[in-house]
Amino acid sequence: MKNFKTIAVALITLVSFVTNAQTTKKVNVEKSKIEWVGKKVTGQHSGTISLKEGALVFKGKKLAGGNFTVDMTSINTTDLEGGMKGKLDGHLKSEDFFGVENHPTAKLVFKTIADKGNNVYTVTADLEIKGKTNPVTFDITVNKDSATSKLIVDRTKYDIKYGSGSFFDNLGDKTIYDDFELNVTLSF
Repeated sequence: MKNFKTIAVALITLVSFVTNAQTTKKVNVEKSKIEWVGKKVTGQHSGTISLKEGALVFKGKKLAGGNFTVDMTSINTTDLEGGMKGKLDGHLKSEDFFGVENHPTAKLVFKTIADKGNNVYTVTADLEIKGKTNPVTFDITVNKDSATSKLIVDRTKYDIKYGSGSFFDNLGDKTIYDDFELNVTLSF
């Protein structure tokens, strides 16, 4: 009888360990993409930016964590060509915007995750841009080997105030909206 109890406790411990085991899935940065959209009074610009590395953590089949590093030096405008593209790319990389010389990466670290059902989760994460960290909340949908999300980021929280109507008067049609959009597709 004593052996039976020992075996039963061992099996329960093993089952508990297996069901609570965490799995980290590295993101395939070559197959993943981040598309950005920045809007202004007179229109918008769009482009891409590359992931340097990232991973999602699962507990069983449920999302339990994540962390990502973005290569800020890869900012690329896709809606312009030639000199105008070069000018905007350079300006976005300058201190007026993301200051990539001093801040070549941005980081996102999941802090809390709420399961909404149907493989959709609400995540609150710490987002670090230009050495400043602020919380951001977004939904992420996880499929078998991919995940998608849309983040809305207020750039002024990261001391990116260039052209912001929240900080400067009389900008007129040169006003750039504070929020920018990131559409993320992850492959792992």
